[in-house]
Amino acid sequence: MSESLKEELKHLINRGSIEVPLLPEVANKVLLLAQNPDSDAGEMAALIQGDQSLAGHVMRIANSVAYTPLANLVSLQQAIARLGMGIISEIALTASIGAKMFSTPGYEDYVADIWRHALATSLWSKEVARQGRSNVEVAFLAGLLHSIGRPAVLQAILELAEKHNVILNKSDVHHLEKTHCHQVSVAIVNTWQMPELVIDAVSAYSDNNSEQVVGEHAAHINVGSRFATYMLTPDKLDKEILFTLPAFSTLNIYQDEVEELLAKTDDVKARLEGLSS
Repeated sequence: MSESLKEELKHLINRGSIEVPLLPEVANKVLLLAQNPDSDAGEMAALIQGDQSLAGHVMRIANSVAYTPLANLVSLQQAIARLGMGIISEIALTASIGAKMFSTPGYEDYVADIWRHALATSLWSKEVARQGRSNVEVAFLAGLLHSIGRPAVLQAILELAEKHNVILNKSDVHHLEKTHCHQVSVAIVNTWQMPELVIDAVSAYSDNNSEQVVGEHAAHINVGSRFATYMLTPDKLDKEILFTLPAFSTLNIYQDEVEELLAKTDDVKARLEGLSS
């Protein structure tokens, strides 16, 4: 592997000069509205309707079996009234933020899998937070963005490889990605001016199965990520590990409650399919 490429990548990241995609304007406005207790369904509906493609996407998902079994919603205001500002904002955000924000030629399927896992993590993190009567909105957003640095690092690596005319094998690429992705995830949520609790959660998150899980919100992501892995690729994670995650101690969640969480797998899968469509 080119040492000059490695050093330039490290320098870019440490200097905060790695290219970070802009948060789509509609995603930013949706987030602000969802956080404003004085906003109403009419404002959210008007915002989403300003983008016809997004409006159609939101209505299609809101009318999916996972969200509205009778599929009888006819307007955005009705969907917001039925499902709530929080759910509609989640649907709109996941439609606005995604794998297509990044240019990773040759790694498109890999990045799509990263994003699918992030979506699953957001849904599971929310369920974990609900189990512990914690802030579900923070859990969802932090889970969604906890690995956003991975495609960003991949894009930077591929651009540097082209610049230096270097051919990297996939193991080298993945090693660099793993080395730097968390730092870049933290940089992105800061650049996007996410809520402070989300920034704190992503900053403190670690995917290590460690006793040192720092903070409640980071613990939600830790558990959510593990449940996402088990749901999507059960061959990569033994079910029994889920019952012994150190993060459960941080959250005061006990074995019978873990069973209750696992019982929600079909519902989470259905919502994931909706958000992924």
